[in-house]
Amino acid sequence: MWIADGWNDYEVIDTSGGEKLERWGDYILLRPDPQVIWNTKRKAPEWNKLNGHYHRSSRGGGDWEMFSLPEQWEINYPLDMPFAPKGLTFHLKPFKFKHTGVFPEQAVNWEWFSKVIKESGRKRPKVLNLFAYTGGATMAAAAAGAFVTHVDASKGMVQWAKENASSTGLPQDSVRWIVDDCKKFVEREIRRGNKYDAIIMDPPSYGRGPKGEIWKIEDSVYELISLCGDLLSDEPLFFLVNSYTTGLQPGVLHYMISTVLSKYPGTVEADEIGLPVTRSGLYLPCGASGRFVCEM
Repeated sequence: MWIADGWNDYEVIDTSGGEKLERWGDYILLRPDPQVIWNTKRKAPEWNKLNGHYHRSSRGGGDWEMFSLPEQWEINYPLDMPFAPKGLTFHLKPFKFKHTGVFPEQAVNWEWFSKVIKESGRKRPKVLNLFAYTGGATMAAAAAGAFVTHVDASKGMVQWAKENASSTGLPQDSVRWIVDDCKKFVEREIRRGNKYDAIIMDPPSYGRGPKGEIWKIEDSVYELISLCGDLLSDEPLFFLVNSYTTGLQPGVLHYMISTVLSKYPGTVEADEIGLPVTRSGLYLPCGASGRFVCEM
């Protein structure tokens, strides 16, 4: 398991009964987590010091119960890269579907690919970030010196990502911001003849594009990975696919990436990603990632 253990402003304090107890900066949140199928004693004092609790509804979705939680606050991730000397800054706010604006387990991937970019020695390699959300991966790649094309179907998410990038202090010309359906954007880029040195994708299990396009990961992800294979340059740096869908195990990600990128010499790895749990000293699984690094 690849562990995101570089945070100072975030931690999973404890887990029990389908919920995880987290510290986000100065605030304690309690949110549901389907991986937490155990019931352990809730001894950590923070269980009784909540600032926000997301209650899952039996009808789907849910609602936040707030206890002295601001509408928005900031946390920082200490990524040591040339164009982010103070690390990455994230604006947080609780919104529907229990999210806050950051998937902290992805920090283990930010560390990995930003190092690949930095150590490549290339000047401004072109990176495509699909389903780019609030820009964690975009900022990490740009901080390492890449020029990033950030694509997400939600105008609101792209605006949120822009605010994060501005607060981080990234150069304004380091990111191209695109609001579009990811598959349609990739198809147009292929027709235009554009190429990228690296591709990151973090597809949702289910979603809709800006014009109502339906995305279901089991039906669509292999086709999208195949299309993205046609977007890579002749000497690419890396390819990264993330998944939070139970059916897409690390072995499945490994197989898809290996099949699509077989023409390139390199290494494919896939594993679970996770977060350390302070109280137990164990690790909470948080999905899976497949990585390819070209060796030319």
